Amino acid sequence: MRFFITTLTAVLLSTSISYANVIQEQSSEDSVSDMHSIPLLNSLKNISKNNTYRAPYIHDLKNRYDVRTLFAESQDLPIIDIQLTFNAGAARDTEMQGGQSGVANMAANLLDEGTKRYNAEEIVTVFEQTGASFSAKAYRDMFIVKLRVLADPQKMETALAMMIELLNNATFKKSSIELVLSNTQVGQKQLKENPSRLMGIQFQRAIYGKHPYAEPVTGTNGSIKNITPELLQKFRDRYLVSQNMNIAITGKLTPRQALKLSEKITRNLKQGEKAAPLPSTQLQTGFNIQHIRYTSNQAHVMMGHLGTVYSDPDRLALSIANQMFGGSGFNSVLMKELRIKRGYTYGAYSSFGFSQAPGTFSLSYSTRQDQLINSIQVAHKALLDFVNHPIDKKQLRETKAGMLRAFPNTYRSNASINAQLGSIGFYQLPASYLSQYQQLLEKISADDVQKAVRKYIHPQDMTLVIVSEELDKENLKLMLQRNSDPSYKPDTISPVKKTEATDPQVPLQEAVLPDEVQSDAPASV
Repeated sequence: MRFFITTLTAVLLSTSISYANVIQEQSSEDSVSDMHSIPLLNSLKNISKNNTYRAPYIHDLKNRYDVRTLFAESQDLPIIDIQLTFNAGAARDTEMQGGQSGVANMAANLLDEGTKRYNAEEIVTVFEQTGASFSAKAYRDMFIVKLRVLADPQKMETALAMMIELLNNATFKKSSIELVLSNTQVGQKQLKENPSRLMGIQFQRAIYGKHPYAEPVTGTNGSIKNITPELLQKFRDRYLVSQNMNIAITGKLTPRQALKLSEKITRNLKQGEKAAPLPSTQLQTGFNIQHIRYTSNQAHVMMGHLGTVYSDPDRLALSIANQMFGGSGFNSVLMKELRIKRGYTYGAYSSFGFSQAPGTFSLSYSTRQDQLINSIQVAHKALLDFVNHPIDKKQLRETKAGMLRAFPNTYRSNASINAQLGSIGFYQLPASYLSQYQQLLEKISADDVQKAVRKYIHPQDMTLVIVSEELDKENLKLMLQRNSDPSYKPDTISPVKKTEATDPQVPLQEAVLPDEVQSDAPASV
C-alpha cells in the first residue's frame, strides 16, 4: 500500500511539472504578437457575398378542415415536433367577462394541471412514459401549445391523445389558481426592485391606453384575483379551437403522414370559429413624457411610439433599419453615439415589435443620473439624423450581409424550424418565405430603407418613460422640441428642477412581473 501511495505521488508530481511546462509553453505561444487566430479572423473578410443559404423546404398541406398546416420533413432524428398556434394571446383577455387581463397566461400555466379524467401526476406520467415533452405558453398575440414526441406510432398516439384531452377538457382547478396567486407575491417584490421592468410596463400603457396590448401578458394582481375556473374554461372553449389555430409539424414523417396527423388533431378538437380582428389604435402626436420616481444611481430611459403590423410589406426594410440604428451592438448608430463617443451607457438598443395590431418602435438604455438629460438629447438627435439624412450605403451593405449570415440560426434545429413554421402560419406569410429570404433581403435598396424609415419612425412624436430620482418634464420637452426644430423658441434650457412623478394610468404596483420582451415575439422571420 505504501509503495502504491509513493508511486501515485510521484506520478502526480511528474504530471504537475509537465502540465506547468505546457502552460508556460502555451503562454509563450499565445502572446498577442503571435496569435495564430488573427489570419483566421482576417480570412472572414474574403467570405463570398454570393453564398446561398438553403432553408428547409416547407409543405403547405391542404387540410380538409381548412386549418393551415405547414410541414418540414427531417429524417435525421426519430422525433416529431408539433406546434399548435392559436389566435388566443393576452390581447384576447379584454374580450372575456369584465375584461380580466391575465386570463390567457393563467390558462397556459394551468392547462396541464388536470382534467376530469386525469390529475396532474397522471398527465406527467403519460408524457414521461412516451418520451414526450408538452408545454403551453401565452404571448401577446399567440397561445402556443407544443408537443415533442418520438416518431414511434404507438407512443405518438398516446401523447397526442393526452394533448387533445388537455385542450378539450382542462378543468383549471381553483386550488391551482390560488397557488399561482400566492406565487405572484414574489414576482411583485421583484418587480418593484426592477426599474427596467417598471419602465417597460408603463411604456406599453402610455402607448396603447385602453387597447388590448396595454397590459402585461401576466395581467395584474387586481385582475388575476378575479379569475375563476369557469372563466378559464370559457376562454378554452372559445379560443382553443380548431378554426382558431394553425398547425406546424417538423420531423420524421412524409407529407402524407403529416397531413393525416394534422387532420386527426383538427378533427378531435372543438371546431369553434376564428377570433375577431383586433381593434386599431392611433399614433400619438407630440411628446408625451412620463416619469417614475426611483432612487438609484442609474436612470433608465425608454422612448418610442406606435409601429406597424407584422404583415406590413415594409417589415424587412424596417428590420434592416433597426439593425443599423440600434439593433446590432457596437456597429449601431445608437451605440456609437451614446457609448463609444460619450461613454453615457454600457449599452443602448432599439427594436421594432411587429404584431397583429400595430406594434411599437422603441429605444432604451440606462445612464448615470447626472448624464440623463444630455443622453436623451444625444439619443433623440441621433434618431432625427438617422431619419433625415441619407442612408449610409456602406453600413447598409454590412448590415444586410450580417443578417444573411445570421439567418441560418433561425432554422438550426427541428424545434427552431417548427417555431418559424408557427409564425409563418399565424401571420399568413407564404410557405416559401424562408427560401425567399435571401432574395428579399438582397433586393432591398437604400432608397427602400429610407422610405420605410421616414414613413414609420417619427422623432417628433415620441412617448418617453423615464425612471429616475428627479426630472424636469417641462424643460425636457422644450429640449426635445428644439432638437426637432432648431428655430423653436425659447432656445435655452433652464437648470433641472425637481417635479413630482407622473401617476401612471394604472397603478404600477398592480402589475405582475411581466415576461421579457422576447415573450411577445416567439419566433422572428
